[in-house]
Amino acid sequence: MSTPPNSDEFYEKLKSQLYDTALWPSEYLYKFIVTTNTVKIAKTEALFDNMGAVINTKASKNGKYTSISINVLMRNPDAVIAKYKEVAEKIEGVISL
Repeated sequence: MSTPPNSDEFYEKLKSQLYDTALWPSEYLYKFIVTTNTVKIAKTEALFDNMGAVINTKASKNGKYTSISINVLMRNPDAVIAKYKEVAEKIEGVISL
């Protein structure tokens, strides 16, 4: 889910889909890809501190990229979208899936 050109429209569609597919609060699985860099990985993980998140990381086969999966209880779709925007704003080059 790299942020498309019209991100407001994209996030509105995502919000609608989240309301349609889950009862809130609900667990949500975030997936991000960053270049393998311990600082970027730590910063991404830190954005979910004190939220009770379960975080798993996995390096790509050649070690150039790392995927970060974060399973966390979110109160509503607005909170999910706010967290996506926060990660995109604070982690340079992150790819959201």
